[in-house]
Amino acid sequence: MSILYALLIGAIAGWLAGKLMKGGGFGLLMNIVLGIIGGVVGNWVFGFIGISILDGIVGDIITGAIGAIIILFIAGLFKK
Repeated sequence: MSILYALLIGAIAGWLAGKLMKGGGFGLLMNIVLGIIGGVVGNWVFGFIGISILDGIVGDIITGAIGAIIILFIAGLFKK
């Protein structure tokens, strides 16, 4: 069940990050994949600097979206 949860949160976070980024990211499917990866990156970044975002699904979506924005930004540098 936790894998399904991670996929769902990653999909929402990737979609949200794609909407927030200039240029819309890389399309819906790739944004979802990057959102899943972004969730891992977001958890690592916030854990590294010692910040805790809200508990529960809202905190997971915010963390994933911020991580996905970081990933989309870095991937955008290579897209051009």
